[in-house]
Amino acid sequence: MIAGLFLPENQAKKGRLILKDNTVFEGTSFGAESSNAGEVVFNTGMVGYPESFSDPSYRGQILVLTYPLVGNYGVPAMEKDSFGLESFFESPHMHISGLIVADYSFEHNHWQASQSLAEWLKKSGVPALTGIDTRALTKKLREKGVMLGKIVFEGSEIPFEDPNERNLVADVSPKEPSSHGNSSPRIAVLDCGVKNNIIRSLLKRGCSVVRVPWDYDLFNGQYEFDGILISNGPGDPKQCVATIETVKKAIEQEIPTFGICLGNQILALAAGADTYKLPYGHRSQNQPCQMLGTKKCYITSQNHGFSVDEKTLGNGWEPFFRNLNDGTNEGVRHKSKPFFSVQFHPEATPGPVDTSFLFDEFLKKVKEAK
Repeated sequence: MIAGLFLPENQAKKGRLILKDNTVFEGTSFGAESSNAGEVVFNTGMVGYPESFSDPSYRGQILVLTYPLVGNYGVPAMEKDSFGLESFFESPHMHISGLIVADYSFEHNHWQASQSLAEWLKKSGVPALTGIDTRALTKKLREKGVMLGKIVFEGSEIPFEDPNERNLVADVSPKEPSSHGNSSPRIAVLDCGVKNNIIRSLLKRGCSVVRVPWDYDLFNGQYEFDGILISNGPGDPKQCVATIETVKKAIEQEIPTFGICLGNQILALAAGADTYKLPYGHRSQNQPCQMLGTKKCYITSQNHGFSVDEKTLGNGWEPFFRNLNDGTNEGVRHKSKPFFSVQFHPEATPGPVDTSFLFDEFLKKVKEAK
């Protein structure tokens, strides 16, 4: 049964997802009834939509969820934890450009829910369609690669827009620095759209954190710091020229540096390597990654559309992890100096916490360098 049929007839407004190849999927609206365009991508995760939709890495993307039933546990309240961060969200705002699901649950039930997913989408101005054959849509994206698309309603036509042609990081990065705590060691986070749980993972380990914008001059003498973390974020890493230049300086000064997701790509670019766009990216909570030089495989949470070209890594650098599904790079590291990064999300939320030990490895390098 199409989920939209649970709505009263006068509320069951129809909308269309139109792909750049002119394929059209018709569904029923349950979000904001405003047209929007972006890059159509899919995520195979089964849970964690509050965390995913508030992840700044999804900026500019129309998200297709392959898990069929969505919305059944509602959305929790936007409350702060003991660190002053949103407890169940990865940022204060929804970042997806649109949502496509097979079956939206118009009735939700959870003791922590304060509103429905539809209410959150409408407040955020994000369009959403249910009743879409997400299996056929995902199969098309798997075969042809992610493509541009738009969600439109009757009487509103908008052009296709490639979000990767602009600097999406500039949209989600803060405009001013901010600090958390005053303990030691102090970690400078190059905030390209950092997830809350990355900050939380550092604070839980006794660090203090200063978050700076993507284009901030970290070496202007305003802040003292013992290590640098390059955060996750949306879009093409080559747009982040100022961040790459900052990381080049960190490498020259041998400051312990840890990159996550987009941070992996930026560290590689700063080291002289190249990046490229993946056909359909990795967006899931079950990607198997092998730590090279060992027989250890970790199940990881991922959200990215670009990858590092391992063949372009220069002298002194080597691959750190590799994806066992498609053989793509999942991390780089320097053979003798305190620089390393991973393409997946060790902080999870959502997903497994198998690789959270990497935060400890980073702080170990920070303490050794002091």
